Amino acid sequence: MLSRLSIRDIVLIEKLDIDFLPGLSVLTGETGAGKSILLDALSLALGARGDASLVRHGAAQGQVIAVFDVPRNHPARALLAENDIEDDGDIILRRVQTGDGRTRVFVNDQPSSVTLMRDVGRALVEIHGQHDERALVDPGAHRELLDSFGGHLGAVHGTGEAWRYWRNCEQELSRHRAKVEAAAREADYLRASVAELAKLDPQPGEETELAELRAQMMRVEKIAAEIHDAQDVLSGPSSPLPQLASLLRRLQRKAGEAPGLLDDVVKSLDEAMISLDAAQSGVEAALRATEYDPQRLEKAEERLFALRAASRKHNVAVDDLAQLRDTMVADLADLDAGEERLHALEKQAAAAREAYD
Repeated sequence: MLSRLSIRDIVLIEKLDIDFLPGLSVLTGETGAGKSILLDALSLALGARGDASLVRHGAAQGQVIAVFDVPRNHPARALLAENDIEDDGDIILRRVQTGDGRTRVFVNDQPSSVTLMRDVGRALVEIHGQHDERALVDPGAHRELLDSFGGHLGAVHGTGEAWRYWRNCEQELSRHRAKVEAAAREADYLRASVAELAKLDPQPGEETELAELRAQMMRVEKIAAEIHDAQDVLSGPSSPLPQLASLLRRLQRKAGEAPGLLDDVVKSLDEAMISLDAAQSGVEAALRATEYDPQRLEKAEERLFALRAASRKHNVAVDDLAQLRDTMVADLADLDAGEERLHALEKQAAAAREAYD
């Protein structure tokens, strides 16, 4: 039962403390006496929506405290236990409403949420209006009243659960049927695409490797032409090596006739011959290194262009073609398995409908 209601600075009430005794308590008064203010204050402590207009004019905040004396096995105490709220005696609901619209909630003097306060309040208090008897003539309430009077609430609950299970089965069946039908419409496309990609057999990173190989071979092709020109100069008919070799031999013979006169010249020519021989060997090695198979370049280009064409066709990156192929294979497998799953769902929905009926 509600044992105490304390109100501070709510609407017109500056301070009010009411202690309720066991039994029926009646608050009376003429219109405008403030009965509805008491109800609004109590509702605030039970988790109703806060409003800055409830704070008394001139006050910074208002406060309502409702104290309840309930048995140990009361459902409200179970809610407190579920939310780790200490419960050593009375249940105390305290609500602070500030003038700027903010609100604070305390359950047994522990900070809490409006949601918990509302749940506890519903377990403690039922507020009825003066026109609640109209529910008796509301056709929408007749079935619940009749089921309650006849003791059929358990059957009503079971029927509701059966209906919800049946509807869930129907919804799952509908979703799966739509998925199977969509997959069936794409089956021919999927099979053709899987065959195409299986033949192509794209590999992750293959595009990058082929592009680098193609670029390298094209660079080598351009460089090879320059190296051939260098070889013609060093080793061809116009090569200076034979003339330099002949000149070096003649000067070496004459150097003995005039000691010291031609030593530097002979030395420089000898070093030049050694450098030219080294350059000639280097050019020949470079030519061997630049040798490539034109057919290999052609195959690399054909492979690269085929991969990129498939990428454009399926609107995915080249590196994702392999994953796309695997996904399509899985979709085809799902299509086959989906038919079996569809039949199973149809049986499940039919059984659920029969159980509901």
